[in-house]
Amino acid sequence: MAVEKDLPLRGVTVLELGHMVMGPTCGLVLGDLGADVYKVEPTGSGDDTRWLKNFGSGFFTFLNRNKKSISIDLKSDQGRDVFYQLVQVADVVIENFGPGTVERLGVDYDSCKKMNPGLIYCSLKGFMPGPYEKRFALDEVVQMMGGLAYMTGPSGRPLRAGASVTDIFGGSFGVIGILAALYERKTSGKGTFVQAGLYESVAFLVGQHMAVAAVTGEAPQPMPERGRSWAVYDLFTTADNKEVFIGITSDRHWSRFCRVFDFSDWQDNQELATNQLRIEAREWLLPELTRRLSLLSQTELMDKAEQAGIPFGPVNQPVDLKDDVHMNESDSLCLVKTPAGQMAKLPKIPLRLDGSSFGIRHQPPGVGEGTLELLQKTGMTEAEIERLVLQGVLQVEQ
Repeated sequence: MAVEKDLPLRGVTVLELGHMVMGPTCGLVLGDLGADVYKVEPTGSGDDTRWLKNFGSGFFTFLNRNKKSISIDLKSDQGRDVFYQLVQVADVVIENFGPGTVERLGVDYDSCKKMNPGLIYCSLKGFMPGPYEKRFALDEVVQMMGGLAYMTGPSGRPLRAGASVTDIFGGSFGVIGILAALYERKTSGKGTFVQAGLYESVAFLVGQHMAVAAVTGEAPQPMPERGRSWAVYDLFTTADNKEVFIGITSDRHWSRFCRVFDFSDWQDNQELATNQLRIEAREWLLPELTRRLSLLSQTELMDKAEQAGIPFGPVNQPVDLKDDVHMNESDSLCLVKTPAGQMAKLPKIPLRLDGSSFGIRHQPPGVGEGTLELLQKTGMTEAEIERLVLQGVLQVEQ
């Protein structure tokens, strides 16, 4: 893990008006890279994601490490004034509230830049400015609208991806915009209004499929029914009733595969010498390959595939990754405290600089855990802070 003083965004102060996934993802990446990220939460119980159940129960734990919390009642005039003071000492503001919310609260970009002309303000929404911009959006909504769900499920059964893909992707593009704005500010001294959208993120994800239609004149079929580029690009069930994906994407792969698996009859068969010939032979080749591989255990199959140097992978569940040998030995996991106080192995951001990964500096904060620290940077006295706490404008973790 990089030493804190060496982290690339050290000294950058971020105010995160984020909830759910998109905004907190943006803040998470900045925090992992060394920024001082303060999650701005409502007084009382804080961000709603602290208390979500079922599918959303891990949102807060995963997305809020390396942050501190400042709890403010932004709906009050005094709370808004406190936020303005914070803006004056901040470099970046992130928000992913619904359409019109920051304007109604008076904490939109136009209001904030009056307090700090050098401020970088990142607005993460469902849609970029245009006919849809006032609509509320969810990850699942835009996956349907943007064609990702159509490409994921079989015909007639659109299916959302099994993770919050567009929320995370859109939040990451927010980071890219913030980093570009920070770089540009070094020469201009001016702030920037950064925007990223869920719908546009889906469009970028399916751009490859749009290009297929432009190049071939035909819209691509959903992934489960897609046309074949490679003859062997399939899941296989092993003798111990487990599954392994194998992709053979070159003739060299095929030759090594046949040699290591001792399929000499296929290696010498000129009717299988090229990928295109193997595609044409799939009607008989795939069933026979399925039969042959079903005689091996998952471990035997993967050992041979690794020896052959072909792409392969077992079908895992996300929970399996915490025990994965590569994830552990490559320093790709960090220990994060859950609300119940247990330690969970969770993924770091998938990035290295000079060989160093980015780990834990701060566990997910309690509501208001960083309130005193940040307000003192604005010059506010302890007496002023105490008065605002008594009035319910601020909340300090006890």
